[in-house]
Amino acid sequence: MRALAGDIDIASMIPHTGSMCLLDQVVGYDETQIHCSTASHRDAANPLAVAGRLDTICAVEYAAQAMALHGALTGPVVGRPAMGYLASLRDVDCEDDRLDLLEADLDVTATRLHGETGRVIYDFAVHCQGRKLLTGRAAVVLDAAGGGLKA
Repeated sequence: MRALAGDIDIASMIPHTGSMCLLDQVVGYDETQIHCSTASHRDAANPLAVAGRLDTICAVEYAAQAMALHGALTGPVVGRPAMGYLASLRDVDCEDDRLDLLEADLDVTATRLHGETGRVIYDFAVHCQGRKLLTGRAAVVLDAAGGGLKA
């Protein structure tokens, strides 16, 4: 996995903007995987929080954003796609109840297992200080109409 020489404007590369852009930094990536970090789970205004509580299952959205970012950095997507759809989630395992109580940053990783124009499958994991919080596999379908897929 290559380390990055400069900052990446994450919000310009994924469908979400503003406070819904949950990732803070790309630690590194290569053709098959990406590693991101974030502190947004500690933000009291986190858009996924309900009554001040951010459940660990919400980490699926963090992983989905890492997948979208990986696709924008390495895959067939040119610019920001109009929308990515989680077609299915498999083998999702939550090891903790809440993200908002964690004091350290989250590490979000995604590994592309299979991909073709408009469809990809990723394994994903979210950790905090080496402790596994959530893992699983996602099938994603990209909407080619909005962002333009390379032919």
